[in-house]
Amino acid sequence: MYSMVEYYSDMGQIGQDYGSKNSPTDSSNLDHVTKVIAYHPRYLDHFLNTQKFVMQCDGPLPYDYRNYIAIMAAARHKCTYLVNLYEEIFLANGGDPNWLNGLEHIPPKLRAISDINKILAHRPWLLNKEHVERLTKGQNSWSLSEVVHAIVLLAHYHSLSSFVFSCGLTQELDGASHKIENNNVLTQKTAFNRLNDLYNSQHPENLPNGDDANIRPEVTVDALMQRMKRLSEKNDECSETELSNRFKHVEQQAAELPPVVREAPADVPQQLGRYVDDPGFTYQDFARRGAENIPQTFRIQDYSWDDHGYSLVNRLYNDVGFYLDDKFRAAYNLTYYTIAGRTNVDTSKFRRAIWNYIQCIYGIRHDDYDYGEVNQLLDRSLKMFIKTACCFPERITKLDYDSVLVELQHSEKVHINLMILEARNQAELLYALREVMRYMT
Repeated sequence: MYSMVEYYSDMGQIGQDYGSKNSPTDSSNLDHVTKVIAYHPRYLDHFLNTQKFVMQCDGPLPYDYRNYIAIMAAARHKCTYLVNLYEEIFLANGGDPNWLNGLEHIPPKLRAISDINKILAHRPWLLNKEHVERLTKGQNSWSLSEVVHAIVLLAHYHSLSSFVFSCGLTQELDGASHKIENNNVLTQKTAFNRLNDLYNSQHPENLPNGDDANIRPEVTVDALMQRMKRLSEKNDECSETELSNRFKHVEQQAAELPPVVREAPADVPQQLGRYVDDPGFTYQDFARRGAENIPQTFRIQDYSWDDHGYSLVNRLYNDVGFYLDDKFRAAYNLTYYTIAGRTNVDTSKFRRAIWNYIQCIYGIRHDDYDYGEVNQLLDRSLKMFIKTACCFPERITKLDYDSVLVELQHSEKVHINLMILEARNQAELLYALREVMRYMT
């Protein structure tokens, strides 16, 4: 048996384009998650600096609160790895061991953040200014700066849980039963194959004719490169109405796409359940067909990170905006101009499609973006993987990781998972900071 981190190292996939001899940290001192992030040293710098700032440097919240909030956030997604890690850190830094018996044993003030934790983790569009107001009133009230610090921590560890699961870091591999050659996996019926069966049974009008009707093959990297090139050369301009319609179409497709095999949710293990209020509260699709009271689309032109969130978070929690902004930009702009061994490739269209699709799942629309590009660049299996990583990360298996984008190197899959981490992180912050602003005004 060996861990996913050892598996990555053994593959020997990282060429000079994917690493740096000047790695910012001695890898022997890093936890497993950070070792995987270290595939991308330029991003790793920003990740470590941000995490150190919010967890260890001066800030509104006491240190025991910070570590406990990390535990609460990771527990929402049943991320045992992060819960165990931060339980150890909590105790090592003098935290009260009684708090680790569960939410009933923590101060009422800290317990009060549970509601925002639950909503941000699963349905951030339900957050409103009244949630902020309730925290800042009464006997055990929070300062607004403390609220913002807690929101930053919750968003960070929700999205980091997505990364842990989407990279397969919660599972160990049995080398005898998993054979991988040339980055391809055994041809067996995976969760995503079963999802195709489920989707096709619900949408028979989309089935192709022939024997391959059940499973749609992934788009090849060569075909993806041709599509990216064609889109880069296209100069057509769409009307605002057409752009809006294309967003709604992709949003509706995302809502109808099953993220995983539909099974009865497993009970939350006792080790994690003690940190979780209302465990039955989970993700629901933002734009379910036929649903009543569909929330209003979050439009970036009305509230954006660059124009609104960045300055507000900096004002209430000094300098954290600088760290977050650098981290977002590092993930969004990270490129080596390579893909699956091809060089001199402009992947910006592909990367932007992934980022905007992730935020579309959360009901966020970038008004200047043509969402028609999403359907041209992201095939259904990748969309399923992204949706599961964002909304139900605890259901991702190692086999799911192996079965998507099989031509890509592992470092490139990690790159995609970093975009999932950061695009989700930013989506949560946008919803939360907008309500903080509404509360202030």
